[in-house]
Amino acid sequence: MPNPTLDPNLKSWVESANDPACDFPIQNLALGAFEAQHDGHSHGHLCVAIGDQLLDVSMLAEAGYFTEQERIDQALYAPYWTGFTQQPELMAGLRERLQEFLRADAPSGGQATRRLRTKALRPISETPMLPPVPIFNYTDFYASVHHATTVGAMFRPDNPLLPNYKHVPIGYHGRASSIVVSGTPIRRPAGQQSPPDADPKAGPSFGPCKLLDYELELGCLIGPGNDLGEPVAISEARRQIFGLCLLNDWSARDIQKWEYQPLGPFLAKNFASTISPLVVTADALEPFRRAVEPRPEGDPRPLPYLSDEEDQRSGAFDITLEVHLLTEEMEKRGMGPARLSRGNAKDLYWTFAQMIAHHTSNGCNLQPGDLLGSGTISGTSPDSRGCLLELTWDGAGPDGKPKPRRPVQLPTGETRTFLQDGDTVIFRAFCEREGCRRIGFGDCRGKIIPAKA
Repeated sequence: MPNPTLDPNLKSWVESANDPACDFPIQNLALGAFEAQHDGHSHGHLCVAIGDQLLDVSMLAEAGYFTEQERIDQALYAPYWTGFTQQPELMAGLRERLQEFLRADAPSGGQATRRLRTKALRPISETPMLPPVPIFNYTDFYASVHHATTVGAMFRPDNPLLPNYKHVPIGYHGRASSIVVSGTPIRRPAGQQSPPDADPKAGPSFGPCKLLDYELELGCLIGPGNDLGEPVAISEARRQIFGLCLLNDWSARDIQKWEYQPLGPFLAKNFASTISPLVVTADALEPFRRAVEPRPEGDPRPLPYLSDEEDQRSGAFDITLEVHLLTEEMEKRGMGPARLSRGNAKDLYWTFAQMIAHHTSNGCNLQPGDLLGSGTISGTSPDSRGCLLELTWDGAGPDGKPKPRRPVQLPTGETRTFLQDGDTVIFRAFCEREGCRRIGFGDCRGKIIPAKA
């Protein structure tokens, strides 16, 4: 049966939610959290985005709006959405109940209901957000074959992809403590860097990163998780996807170059990762699932524990992703950000279900709210590359050596090869499909501030 909460004809009494270009129509109801101020203290409240507003769901719960749904009511008395990651089956009922409150054709009710409508709304643009769930574990994958091929060609022109890439979802464990919410300033990291190519005997140096980069990713928040020693079958992995957010896994390329062998990413990655504050739930994303792109002829079939017919039919997400850059000069001139690239999550080689099945295949236990990153999402065309490392890459010359990087040209006449202090990177994403309401993810942004003196 079709999900009634996804009916494209539903409208809200929050007028901004009815704009066709709005990220947060009544069909989306992306989840967030914010710090609510009370007399003499503050604590986290749960909310959903509706148009350009946030609906204070905790306030509705305190007013007794959910008392007839006891399990939903109990799960809402927490500063985060943890109760719903642990019990994802509650989300359908919550969506229905929230839509009853927000629908344009809902009875206006008495004075108390009308007052609640006014009090429970606050502008998104004026509300500092909290993480939607506490994130205690973070794993970053490398699921875009186009990204892996382009980066591999920089270091291994004759063999860009390592032999294991098309057999196993590659990933590494990141640092959860430095995951921050959109809008948090990003301090340029310092670190140890390799000797100059012209003088390898000089030895390494230590100082501020010179080659700071962004990475355009999707983050997958885990639902109920699994017990230690109990793998998640790929046929059951979809139930573990609580929702998706935008993720910027900032990267210090010069530090990474020196440290990544033999054990992989470390200080070049763990200084900060930014997530968008609003989680688009699996329910809201259901209309935008699509079949996985067929693997090229000659590619190996995934091993049985990574193979599932339903995942092949609908395991990919049709999500358009964009990167925008706002420099300090643009801000001074009153200009908007410039779009650097546009890609799509459907181009990922590995699905989130495959990542989950592989992550747990050895018995590793995922926990509610764990974050899985897709890795940089890039497409086949140069303007769909998801980081500056790729976007400025101009290939190798006739001598086989890399050509000089081709800087990105900006409307002000400025150029960028890597990020400068004062630059603000903004990720945006949306889903569109005929017969469905367009939904979006909002912004995931971070401004670079100078390294610590």
